[in-house]
Amino acid sequence: MLMRARAWTCTHAVAMILTLTVAAAMSSSTSSDSGLNSSAPLDAFDSSTTWSLTEDVTNSSSEPIVRTLTPQLQPATTAVSVQEVSPWDVALCVTGTLIACENALVIAVLFYTPTLRAPMFILIGSLAVADLLAGLGLILNFVFTYLIDGSLEFVTLLSVGLLIAAFSASVFNILAITVDRYLSLYNALTYHTERTVTFTYMMVVCIWVCCVTLGLLPALGWNCLRDKSACSVCWPVAKNNAVALAVTFLLVFALMMQLYLQICKIAFRHAQQIAVQHQFVAISTTKGVSTLSAILCAFGACWLPFAMYSIVADSSYPAVYTYATVLPATCCSVINPIIYAFRNPDIQKSLWMACCGCVPPNLFLRPRTSSDV
Repeated sequence: MLMRARAWTCTHAVAMILTLTVAAAMSSSTSSDSGLNSSAPLDAFDSSTTWSLTEDVTNSSSEPIVRTLTPQLQPATTAVSVQEVSPWDVALCVTGTLIACENALVIAVLFYTPTLRAPMFILIGSLAVADLLAGLGLILNFVFTYLIDGSLEFVTLLSVGLLIAAFSASVFNILAITVDRYLSLYNALTYHTERTVTFTYMMVVCIWVCCVTLGLLPALGWNCLRDKSACSVCWPVAKNNAVALAVTFLLVFALMMQLYLQICKIAFRHAQQIAVQHQFVAISTTKGVSTLSAILCAFGACWLPFAMYSIVADSSYPAVYTYATVLPATCCSVINPIIYAFRNPDIQKSLWMACCGCVPPNLFLRPRTSSDV
């Protein structure tokens, strides 16, 4: 029994000596090799590993205590930086998702309904495409910020360029719809003969060429990637670029106000000229004027705070003010499908036919107002 215990002890002593010899040899060979980095880990024999003698408690009391050399691994202390998600960015991403879903439905209805090919519906479809791209731009901006390396210049310029082009197209398409409504009332008798589909397509192409050019401006040098002090409230858009866009929007808004005032005057003049249907037309005209006022007020309430803030503020202002003005501006793209598409009787009929296979009788009896044109 004693011989057996001594043999066991000798065996473990030899194993421990061989282990230490191998470790020393590997350590010396690593330090002498100039092609390797001396700080590289060596599997179990690295700087984060300590060794201690532990007792083998599995032996019975009649056998001598055997001590073995066991490693004690220390946990790594490397810190992993995790970017905190802003609630404002989450709200913008959710808004973008809602925008994309609404306008995708509008585009699907217009595409699969052959009867909706009038100039008015072409403009509504162009507005839906612009708002759809705006919603996708908000989603991609969230993805680029938190899921992809947002420090890449290409990614940053692509995101901001898409947002500028999409929202600019949305504003200009709303202006085109306003002009179309004004012409349909001002030249009511010759409107359908003078306003051809080809002319409408040409106008839509001009709008998109202009807006794509605006979206390319940051990539063409109108950015503040090299000069942080020249940044606007929306990085990396330069301050001068943001002011130019804001002033352009104010001019568009002023033109829309003037056109809506002219539409209201023409509507009231038509109501006075038709004496037989005076009561019916008066009710319809009043409803149309109130609807147009709500459209203009909603458009101004969404975009005016951000436009005015872009003129007076720069990158040194707190980011919370930028978020507080950008979020209402994006909500305008949520309202646009409701105002310009879902309220239209023809689109409503197509939606009812697609969803339920029938059309409610009240859609045929509802009178058209100036906002439906």
